[in-house]
Amino acid sequence: MKISRALLTGLVLLLSAASAGAEDFPARQIRLIVPFPPGGPNDIIARVIGQRMSEITNQPVIIDNRGGQGGVLGTEALAKATPDGYTIAISSAGALAISPTMERVAYDPLKDLQAVTLVAKVPEMLVVATDVPAKNMAELVALAKAQPGKLNFASSGPGSLPHLAGELLKLTAKIDIVHVPYRGAAPVMNDLLGQQVQMVFLDLPILLPQIRSGGLRAIAIGAPERAPTAMEVPTTTELGMPELQAENWYGMVAPAGTPAPIVERLNQIATEAMRDPAVKEKLAIQGATLVGDSPAHFHAFIESEIARWAKVIKDAGVTTEK
Repeated sequence: MKISRALLTGLVLLLSAASAGAEDFPARQIRLIVPFPPGGPNDIIARVIGQRMSEITNQPVIIDNRGGQGGVLGTEALAKATPDGYTIAISSAGALAISPTMERVAYDPLKDLQAVTLVAKVPEMLVVATDVPAKNMAELVALAKAQPGKLNFASSGPGSLPHLAGELLKLTAKIDIVHVPYRGAAPVMNDLLGQQVQMVFLDLPILLPQIRSGGLRAIAIGAPERAPTAMEVPTTTELGMPELQAENWYGMVAPAGTPAPIVERLNQIATEAMRDPAVKEKLAIQGATLVGDSPAHFHAFIESEIARWAKVIKDAGVTTEK
């Protein structure tokens, strides 16, 4: 097939324009959507990364909190944004890998979003209330097996990562514990400290203050390696449950159709921000391990996480309870 000179010239001009746009990018402020309210782990990670990106580019990075439906509404807004690189988001495992499998959402994370980079991982920690007579995982499993259906585990909502982590614990340990869903982590903590529920998987930073004060008892970290901020807590792998992995993660995405040179430039800016020692230190306090990878690698990671949690959802018979 012959390509006309006019078509060839047009393609060259188009590619040149895209390259030039990437070289000049960003030429104005970037809107960074956070699909959760201010103050949570997603928001803190986005603000620290966004501030450093602003310093690198000499352009404002404006945080736009769009909370609702476990991160789905803000991620949906990102999918509908103009694909020019000036609207991006840092979204979570729930909105990118779990909710699209569990419920009808208005976007396909693999088709309607463009992966930029995996930003951070935050391990989920399993803790129990202090009145639970179990000091470690073996004792907790034995207690649950001795009292099937009597112990319960809380979550920050149906279909949330803490919910699926609890279901994965049930499948892995072959125990019968009852799910009690809440609207967010704050009411979970209130009832856990009040000994109204027995156990929960939650992001490490949320739990650490109460573990340090003796208000909760740590059982395990759902990650391959121990957390630097809680080195005394064993991993589920160490405890003979390598399949019980429950790490929350946060990644930068753009709308599908964002030009490849712009995506690559965003990746460069974000990964440079993540390499900054001050950024690493600030987020380490939050229990976050910064990652930084290529758009292709992050896309493949999202795909693998969708498949992994879809199996848990199917095996456990999970539904979005109301």
